[in-house]
Amino acid sequence: MYKISEFARITGLSKETLRYYAEVKLLEPAYIDPYNHYRYYDDGSYFIALLLTKLRQFGFTIQEMISVMEDESFTHLEEILLEKRQKIQNQIVELETRLKEIDHFLASGKEEIQDDGMEGNENY
Repeated sequence: MYKISEFARITGLSKETLRYYAEVKLLEPAYIDPYNHYRYYDDGSYFIALLLTKLRQFGFTIQEMISVMEDESFTHLEEILLEKRQKIQNQIVELETRLKEIDHFLASGKEEIQDDGMEGNENY
Protein backbone atom coordinates (compact mmCIF):
# COMPACT_ATOMS: atom_id res chain seq x y z
CA MET A 1 0.00 0.00 0.00
CA TYR A 2 1.17 3.50 -0.84
CA LYS A 3 0.40 6.73 0.99
CA ILE A 4 -0.94 9.46 -1.27
CA SER A 5 2.41 11.29 -1.40
CA GLU A 6 4.24 8.09 -2.45
CA PHE A 7 1.53 7.26 -4.94
CA ALA A 8 1.66 10.78 -6.41
CA ARG A 9 5.42 10.45 -6.84
CA ILE A 10 5.33 7.06 -8.60
CA THR A 11 2.38 7.90 -10.86
CA GLY A 12 3.29 11.48 -11.69
CA LEU A 13 -0.18 12.63 -10.63
CA SER A 14 -0.36 15.43 -8.09
CA LYS A 15 -1.98 14.89 -4.71
CA GLU A 16 -4.62 17.41 -5.75
CA THR A 17 -5.38 15.44 -8.90
CA LEU A 18 -5.63 12.22 -6.90
CA ARG A 19 -8.05 13.88 -4.46
CA TYR A 20 -10.10 15.21 -7.37
CA TYR A 21 -10.14 11.81 -9.08
CA ALA A 22 -11.39 10.30 -5.81
CA GLU A 23 -14.05 13.00 -5.54
CA VAL A 24 -15.42 12.27 -9.03
CA LYS A 25 -15.07 8.50 -8.47
CA LEU A 26 -12.40 7.99 -11.12
CA LEU A 27 -9.70 6.62 -8.84
CA GLU A 28 -10.62 6.07 -5.25
CA PRO A 29 -8.07 5.05 -2.64
CA ALA A 30 -7.97 1.36 -1.88
CA TYR A 31 -8.18 2.21 1.82
CA ILE A 32 -8.76 5.31 3.94
CA ASP A 33 -7.62 5.04 7.53
CA PRO A 34 -10.66 5.89 9.69
CA TYR A 35 -8.50 7.49 12.40
CA ASN A 36 -6.09 9.74 10.54
CA HIS A 37 -7.90 9.79 7.17
CA TYR A 38 -4.70 8.92 5.28
CA ARG A 39 -5.40 7.64 1.81
CA TYR A 40 -3.71 4.46 0.67
CA TYR A 41 -3.43 3.13 -2.84
CA ASP A 42 -2.53 -0.37 -4.02
CA ASP A 43 -1.04 -1.93 -7.14
CA GLY A 44 -4.46 -2.08 -8.80
CA SER A 45 -4.78 1.65 -8.23
CA TYR A 46 -1.41 2.10 -9.92
CA PHE A 47 -2.60 0.50 -13.16
CA ILE A 48 -5.77 2.58 -13.14
CA ALA A 49 -3.66 5.71 -12.59
CA LEU A 50 -1.50 4.80 -15.60
CA LEU A 51 -4.60 4.33 -17.74
CA LEU A 52 -6.07 7.65 -16.60
CA THR A 53 -2.78 9.40 -17.33
CA LYS A 54 -2.77 7.98 -20.86
CA LEU A 55 -6.39 8.97 -21.42
CA ARG A 56 -5.60 12.55 -20.36
CA GLN A 57 -2.63 12.60 -22.75
CA PHE A 58 -5.02 11.49 -25.50
CA GLY A 59 -7.25 14.49 -24.75
CA PHE A 60 -10.04 12.71 -22.90
CA THR A 61 -12.32 14.90 -20.83
CA ILE A 62 -13.08 13.97 -17.24
CA GLN A 63 -16.56 12.88 -18.30
CA GLU A 64 -15.14 10.66 -21.04
CA MET A 65 -12.72 9.14 -18.53
CA ILE A 66 -15.58 8.46 -16.13
CA SER A 67 -17.50 6.80 -18.95
CA VAL A 68 -14.52 4.56 -19.74
CA MET A 69 -14.02 3.63 -16.09
CA GLU A 70 -17.73 2.87 -15.58
CA ASP A 71 -17.51 0.44 -18.52
CA GLU A 72 -15.34 -2.02 -16.63
CA SER A 73 -14.99 -4.27 -19.66
CA PHE A 74 -13.58 -1.35 -21.68
CA THR A 75 -15.69 -2.44 -24.66
CA HIS A 76 -16.19 1.15 -25.79
CA LEU A 77 -12.60 2.26 -25.21
CA GLU A 78 -11.45 1.28 -28.71
CA GLU A 79 -14.43 3.08 -30.24
CA ILE A 80 -13.72 6.25 -28.25
CA LEU A 81 -10.00 6.09 -29.11
CA LEU A 82 -10.82 5.75 -32.81
CA GLU A 83 -13.12 8.77 -32.57
CA LYS A 84 -10.35 10.75 -30.83
CA ARG A 85 -7.92 9.65 -33.52
CA GLN A 86 -10.26 10.86 -36.27
CA LYS A 87 -10.74 14.22 -34.55
CA ILE A 88 -6.98 14.66 -34.28
CA GLN A 89 -6.58 13.71 -37.94
CA ASN A 90 -9.22 16.32 -38.87
CA GLN A 91 -7.41 18.94 -36.79
CA ILE A 92 -4.14 18.12 -38.56
CA VAL A 93 -5.80 18.65 -41.96
CA GLU A 94 -7.31 21.95 -40.76
CA LEU A 95 -3.96 23.15 -39.40
CA GLU A 96 -2.14 22.16 -42.60
CA THR A 97 -4.74 24.13 -44.58
CA ARG A 98 -4.18 27.16 -42.33
CA LEU A 99 -0.42 26.85 -42.79
CA LYS A 100 -0.85 26.83 -46.57
CA GLU A 101 -3.12 29.87 -46.37
CA ILE A 102 -0.57 31.72 -44.24
CA ASP A 103 2.23 30.78 -46.64
CA HIS A 104 0.13 31.94 -49.60
CA PHE A 105 -0.72 35.20 -47.84
CA LEU A 106 2.93 35.83 -47.00
CA ALA A 107 4.02 35.00 -50.54
CA SER A 108 1.40 37.30 -52.08
CA GLY A 109 2.55 40.11 -49.77
CA LYS A 110 6.15 39.65 -50.90
CA GLU A 111 5.06 39.64 -54.55
CA GLU A 112 3.25 42.96 -54.02
CA ILE A 113 6.32 44.46 -52.37
CA GLN A 114 8.55 43.25 -55.21
CA ASP A 115 6.09 44.50 -57.83
CA ASP A 116 5.90 47.91 -56.13
CA GLY A 117 9.70 48.07 -56.02
CA MET A 118 10.01 47.31 -59.73
CA GLU A 119 7.43 49.90 -60.70
CA GLY A 120 9.39 52.49 -58.80
CA ASN A 121 12.57 51.56 -60.72
CA GLU A 122 10.86 51.99 -64.08
CA ASN A 123 10.16 55.64 -63.30
CA TYR A 124 13.90 56.44 -63.09
